[in-house]
Amino acid sequence: MKIAVLAHLKHPIRKPFMGGLEAFTYEVTKLLLQRGHEVTLFASEHSDPSLNVHAILSDVDYDMETLSRFRSHELSEDFISTHHAYLELMQEIDQYDFDVIFNNSLNYVPITMATLAETPMVTVLHTPPIFEMKKAIMAANRYNKMTYVSVSQTNASMWEPYIPNCKVVHNGIDLNKWSYIANNSGEYALWFGRIHPDKGTHFAIAAAKLAGRPIKIAGSVADKHYFETFVKPLLDENAEWVEHCTHEQLNELIGNAAVSVITPCWEEPFGLVVAESLACGTPVAGFARGALPKIVTKETGCLTASCSVTELANCINDAAQLSRKACRVHAESSLDIQHMVSSYENIFAQVIKKCADKYVL
Repeated sequence: MKIAVLAHLKHPIRKPFMGGLEAFTYEVTKLLLQRGHEVTLFASEHSDPSLNVHAILSDVDYDMETLSRFRSHELSEDFISTHHAYLELMQEIDQYDFDVIFNNSLNYVPITMATLAETPMVTVLHTPPIFEMKKAIMAANRYNKMTYVSVSQTNASMWEPYIPNCKVVHNGIDLNKWSYIANNSGEYALWFGRIHPDKGTHFAIAAAKLAGRPIKIAGSVADKHYFETFVKPLLDENAEWVEHCTHEQLNELIGNAAVSVITPCWEEPFGLVVAESLACGTPVAGFARGALPKIVTKETGCLTASCSVTELANCINDAAQLSRKACRVHAESSLDIQHMVSSYENIFAQVIKKCADKYVL
């Protein structure tokens, strides 16, 4: 198949990844290429050239406040540049003669413009409903030519008022890149990811201290005010921040932890950190929000519905007693990226056939 992959333009698609969406786009593009498909990745400048990149926006030093900008509807220069980058691409997309467009942009423009394109589009819903996306989908529905895929059943439920028949393909990770560590060397808890209010880093630190466990925080600061106000004051000899680490170092940190703490403060659609932790054999403790209750089983973690620090502390110690082998087995059976990519290939084939059938007399 000849596939156009549309990336989110907030960051280049390259290592080290700034977030789960960048990791998803990188891995799925790489695997589609490895499987023999003719793939072009439309992304920001300085994305990994091995992904056959066609740059549609110069690399910008973003302040990582894009979501806040969406919420306030502030039409910044970055917002306008992104709008025009997608607009120009979609005006020309049919000239490339792609079989299908794989849209991971989180932007309303490709959806709106796809109604005018001959090339069929598959759009992945990586987030709960966003205002601009929601409006674009509602407008596009009248054409009855769009295909949407959610990364979890929980996220699909949130989109149901606008997309009643949304397909679901759970995110997966490359299990070969995450080494299983059967016997962890540490008793510490680990929190890893972007340090941002949506991720609730400070709750994890407070709960670990209450549980009597040291905690390590691995990740970059995505919100400086949040870090300085809520996270930094909690750092001490029992709460260590590891700002930068390689993939191999992160694997070691996760695999040697007694438990991973995951504290979403919003309805997170999936959360790759869960899959990565379980792949290393590390059980999880966290808030029962978003997709976590659908991913974490009683054999692989402990969640609290109340989102209280006290209950999270209890979950941390309870989860640390769970079988590490069970965590790895669950990752292999449910969270493998190979299964995920095969599911998308099947959807592409269905969409391409449906589009071709329209032109058969």
